[in-house]
Amino acid sequence: MTTERRIPATTADERTMLEGWLEFHRQTLAWKCEGLSDEQLRTASVAPSELSLLGLVRHMADVERSWFRRVLANEDAPPLYYTDDDLDGEFHLTEADTWAEAHTTWQGEIEAARAHAARFGLDDLSKGKHRRTGERYNLRWLYTHMIEEYARHNGHADLIRERIDGATGD
Repeated sequence: MTTERRIPATTADERTMLEGWLEFHRQTLAWKCEGLSDEQLRTASVAPSELSLLGLVRHMADVERSWFRRVLANEDAPPLYYTDDDLDGEFHLTEADTWAEAHTTWQGEIEAARAHAARFGLDDLSKGKHRRTGERYNLRWLYTHMIEEYARHNGHADLIRERIDGATGD
């Protein structure tokens, strides 16, 4: 598998630009994981951190699910990898945790996110509220936040990947 990343057109309208940059960052995380074994993907960045590429993918699956299913669409979608008792559960990996499962789950959440977002305009408020703040968000805010979230974690992924096999690239 070779992940293709596409930079959005420099003259795109706002929605196309936001969706394009979100897709670019989703593709970047997939690219950073490409070609590695499950063991390598479970490799933590540096002790005592448990941050790993597989953990980042699982984290982003839950982030996609939280913002697009629970907040935007007001869907009853419980967390996938964490619990109230283990808020960092997506990073607590075992030998049983695999790329195949995490990638399939993550891609499923991305597809659900796209489907939900397609029903909203950029200024439309979410049907649900954030579980901690009780706030509603417009789709523009969600897109911007997701771009920020992926960009930050892709920086982590860069460093983790370089530590694993020396591969670098933006």
